[in-house]
Amino acid sequence: MKQATNVLYGQVTVVVGIVCGAVWCATQWAAHALDYPRFLGDHWFELSGTPVYLPWQVFEWWLLYGAYAPRVFDTAGLIAASGSGLAVLFAIGMALWRARQAGTVTTYGSACWADARAVRKAGLCAADGVFLGRFGNRYLRHAGPEHVLAFAPTRSGKGVGLVVPTLLSWPASAVIHDIKGENWSLTAGWRARFSHCLLFNPTDPASAAYNPLLEVRRGVHEVRDVQNIADILVDPEGALERRNHWEKTSHALLVGAILHVLYAGRDKTLGGVATFLSDPTCTFELTLHRMMATAHLGDEPHPVVASAAREVLNKSENERSGVLSTAMSFLGLYRDPTVAQVTSRCDWRIADLISAPHPVSLYLVVPPSDINRTKPLIRLILNQIGRRLTESLDGADGVERKHRLLLMLDEFPALGRLDFFESALAFMAGYGLRAFLISQSLNQIDKAYGQNHSILDNCHVRITFATNDERTAKRISETLGTATELRAQRNYAGHRLAPWLGHLMVSRQETARALLTPGEVMQLPVDQSVVMLSGHPPIRALKLRYYEDANFTQRLLPAPSLRPGCYLDAPPARLDDWAGLAASDDLSEPVLQAAAQDGGPAHEWSTEPPAASFAASDFDLLNDDETTPSSARPGMHQLDAGRMASLDPDDGIIL
Repeated sequence: MKQATNVLYGQVTVVVGIVCGAVWCATQWAAHALDYPRFLGDHWFELSGTPVYLPWQVFEWWLLYGAYAPRVFDTAGLIAASGSGLAVLFAIGMALWRARQAGTVTTYGSACWADARAVRKAGLCAADGVFLGRFGNRYLRHAGPEHVLAFAPTRSGKGVGLVVPTLLSWPASAVIHDIKGENWSLTAGWRARFSHCLLFNPTDPASAAYNPLLEVRRGVHEVRDVQNIADILVDPEGALERRNHWEKTSHALLVGAILHVLYAGRDKTLGGVATFLSDPTCTFELTLHRMMATAHLGDEPHPVVASAAREVLNKSENERSGVLSTAMSFLGLYRDPTVAQVTSRCDWRIADLISAPHPVSLYLVVPPSDINRTKPLIRLILNQIGRRLTESLDGADGVERKHRLLLMLDEFPALGRLDFFESALAFMAGYGLRAFLISQSLNQIDKAYGQNHSILDNCHVRITFATNDERTAKRISETLGTATELRAQRNYAGHRLAPWLGHLMVSRQETARALLTPGEVMQLPVDQSVVMLSGHPPIRALKLRYYEDANFTQRLLPAPSLRPGCYLDAPPARLDDWAGLAASDDLSEPVLQAAAQDGGPAHEWSTEPPAASFAASDFDLLNDDETTPSSARPGMHQLDAGRMASLDPDDGIIL
């Protein structure tokens, strides 16, 4: 404050100096124009032989001699007036400078909204990229590899302002999580002009088919690929932080069963795995022996398959039954005939997303009524895509990278926790994969990924609409930062009944204020949004509406037609590693003998107890001597059981 006061005094001094200097110049100019006559009076001093007069003497001369030399004194008056004008301009300029300096005070923070220059510096005026909104009359588009996260409540315009405009302009491959199928109806027609448009709907027989097991690579990667599939199967909701005993043992069983079906089964699908484990023609123990006796690798069984089967066989019968029932509960979805049909073959492969001759647009469409039921399959597909496409950059995995891939995941927390996806956000951008994530609120993400997730940390660009969640609003307000404001405080001194006040004191104070308070975040206008980029000021943007923009409405074309049994717009077929491979796993005599020796189904019989004889008299029933042989005490076991049951009337046994 002291520095500001000194600056103000300095400005006043300069203004007074300019006025005095201009008047002095007018005095000297008038004396020079009149050739320094004696009637002007005595001069103040001489400078290099030139008389120097007092600054204000020009006004005296103008009053006395103005009528004799009007031109001279009129010009001198203009010189003096010009100085006053310069002083006024200087004062105005300094006032503007002080106001600008007041706006750059950063005592409590330097948060501010981005202007047009800052928007250009942030690189959001590109000609391509994903759409973030509008700034003035220009689109906000981000073309970098960084991920985007949007907080947008339902029916707030995220589809019409973010998803649809981006899909109607993105030229590369895309994976779209489309719950209602609206994005397919609006954007698939235009995207089919340059890409293969695939609609995957596990509840629709006309859907493009995808068999997750055919993505398992035979050889050194097969166990890893199968274990990744089993990881998703045993956690269908994405809510497990730690597996219990039954989930661990069923995971091992599923790994062995999937490998066995791939090597020896005719139906190499998840539905085929469910049928194999619940084969009505043989018992579960015999199924395990088939896994151990089948020659998967030449003349030997697969070690992982054999060890998984032996691990279950070593358990007791009740525990074995619990492991089977737990494993079958994870495969119940694939008993649905429609799901089994959609997962019976592969119309597309994961490698097609980045290496097909043309880009691929994959729409994962699930009706809202089947979201929870089909969630495990959608989670499995996304997990396989993320893992498969982030294994190698140099093509060592056999996948040539021709296209970028955009993961447009609307309502992604509804898919549950994807551990690999959360960690992969940190490095998948280097593999040409870019994520555009949309959530209703921060609470929705925390519910799926916990409080200490890294989703927000790995998203360079964040967009928020007016939110309905207080916690999200508070987090956004803190992210926007704090600004420093100068507030004027006026103090009046004097008697309250006096006709005027004696003193008026004005002071300025620096105060802190959030750029947007939580309440203001929740009350954002319906046509506005906030765009935040790391390292740049936030942008108060306008929402897009594709139906109000001719650039988008002219690209609204009818979606491709679908036909059950044959998907027309599929990319070229690829060979898989399991075609034509089916090792024999028939119930041969050696298998049955091994099962019999191991306590398997051959030992499953029951022995009828000998018929009990009745007591000769009622007195014999009273004989409960423990030393009496059982054969001499007919009916004593029943009598003892009845006595024990009568001791506790609340044990549930009806007498």
